Amino acid sequence: MQKEWYVVNTYSGHENKVKEKLEMRASTMGLEDYIFRVIVPSQKIVDEKGKEREQKMFPGYILVEMIMTDEAWFVVRNTPGVTGFIGSSGKGAKPFPLTPKEVDDILDTMGISRIQIDNDLNIDDQVKVINGPFANMYGKIRSIDDENAKLEVALDLFGQETLVELGVKEIEKA
Repeated sequence: MQKEWYVVNTYSGHENKVKEKLEMRASTMGLEDYIFRVIVPSQKIVDEKGKEREQKMFPGYILVEMIMTDEAWFVVRNTPGVTGFIGSSGKGAKPFPLTPKEVDDILDTMGISRIQIDNDLNIDDQVKVINGPFANMYGKIRSIDDENAKLEVALDLFGQETLVELGVKEIEKA
């Protein structure tokens, strides 16, 4: 199973409290290997008085990066303040994850990347290209440029290994 992003519904105005509680529960229950990041989507705006402040993009919702196991699913659902997952029909059905493009669109607004290069990617990892001219092709990472969030990936083009430079937003781990 791989880690994916899910949308969790919370009581409006309690997003930060739910984030703290969920992170604490994941830690105390030993689920750090299944529940990774909890994010309250927000963006900086400038009000009428010229002051910069954070505004929630989706009041009542948080994003959770996790591996959907029965135990992790149970912990998230039963965190105080959580009312459920988006993309689940209820009745015990597990939710559908967000697509990488949806996650990228939300996290780009916040200045965050879906893939943490230092934690998620290594040389010789298999990746899938998700957009651009090489979409749906698989390759191996040959080099990583942390500073510029770029990867050199070896793709099989017409029977030959060809090195292509790709951005982190253009790939997902296979």
